[in-house]
Amino acid sequence: MSDCRVVITGQGAFNALGRSADETMRGMREGLCGIGPLEFPDVDRLSITIGGQVRDYDPQAHFSRQELTLYDRFTQFALLAAREAIAQSGLVFDGELAEQSGVVLGTSGGGLGTQDENYRLVYQEGKNRVHPFVVPRLMNNAAASHVSMVHNLQGPSFTVSTACSSSNHAMGEAFRLIRSGEARAVVTGGSESMLCFGGIKAWEGLRVLSRDGCRPFSRTRNGMVQGEGAAVFVFEERDHALARGAEILAEVKGFAMTSDASDIVMPNMKGAIRAMRGALRSAGLAPEAIGYINAHGTGTAANDRTECAAVREVFGPHADSLMISSTKSMHGHLIGGTGAVELLACIMALRDGVIAPTIGYDEPDTECDLDVVPNVAREARVGAVMTNAFAFGGLNAVLVLTPAE
Repeated sequence: MSDCRVVITGQGAFNALGRSADETMRGMREGLCGIGPLEFPDVDRLSITIGGQVRDYDPQAHFSRQELTLYDRFTQFALLAAREAIAQSGLVFDGELAEQSGVVLGTSGGGLGTQDENYRLVYQEGKNRVHPFVVPRLMNNAAASHVSMVHNLQGPSFTVSTACSSSNHAMGEAFRLIRSGEARAVVTGGSESMLCFGGIKAWEGLRVLSRDGCRPFSRTRNGMVQGEGAAVFVFEERDHALARGAEILAEVKGFAMTSDASDIVMPNMKGAIRAMRGALRSAGLAPEAIGYINAHGTGTAANDRTECAAVREVFGPHADSLMISSTKSMHGHLIGGTGAVELLACIMALRDGVIAPTIGYDEPDTECDLDVVPNVAREARVGAVMTNAFAFGGLNAVLVLTPAE
């Protein structure tokens, strides 16, 4: 493996907390809640009627009519976030750089909105034909493909779909592509838009969704809340970034992934432990170097307690000195896109010395007895951060970041 170092030179976001990376981070600092009543057809037929929805969004303000025939909502969000991230990075992908740069995005549902809409047309309204671009719109790789085409990214480009870990897996693969010398830059992150009748109805069947809000680590928590949106970053080889005088937001120091190989929905602490320890080894850091963990923290009893126990096992006595928070309490769980939005909280901790809070926290749970930064953001300087993603299917992906040097 090459010893290339990997840095972040651009970030973009579009979600319930904000229409940009700065707006999203401001929402995190202020402890805002982007979760509210859902607005889409047939929502009155659902028992779950809240989510982290992007409200008052007008696709025609951002894309032409011709483009919108090809872009599902999840693709639109990815393109908007990528546009912002690439503009901030200052990179122009042409010539050799275009051939050495790629796209790796995460999603779980892909074009679920397109599927839902067209199933409605065929089964409910009795239509016998659908639009010829339905398949290109609903493909999980649609967002990655369109980002590559819009920005002329001709290197490795693909989509990762590992449920709630999709974004972390995608960003980890981007990190590995650059670290190994296979790419100079990779546009990476994730996007999701599953807030539609069929999407929520399916999740209702799992009985893991809350009717009244997301309260990770709190004794009164009663489930997760879905969100939608995207966050996208430009990962770049450090020497390349320094040579062109780019502003470096943070360094991606380590990555690891494991499989519980245990249960399709219930988390297994051993898989989470191995993923966190593997990420520390990859980063070459001791557990004591980590000051903040962005938790998977879904607000379900099984996930929160398993994650807290795993953190105590990995960090030992240092666990009592760690800050750990779940921003899902603010933007909801974006499933395949969630790890990317959460990476913004990690960058904010490293750059600004601000730790995003876990909002909605009301009563402590003795099995989640860590410093969860309850309700209000905190000013604190940290030398390294970790971000966890533990998905259905037992698929775990953990990243470690350090400040720009």
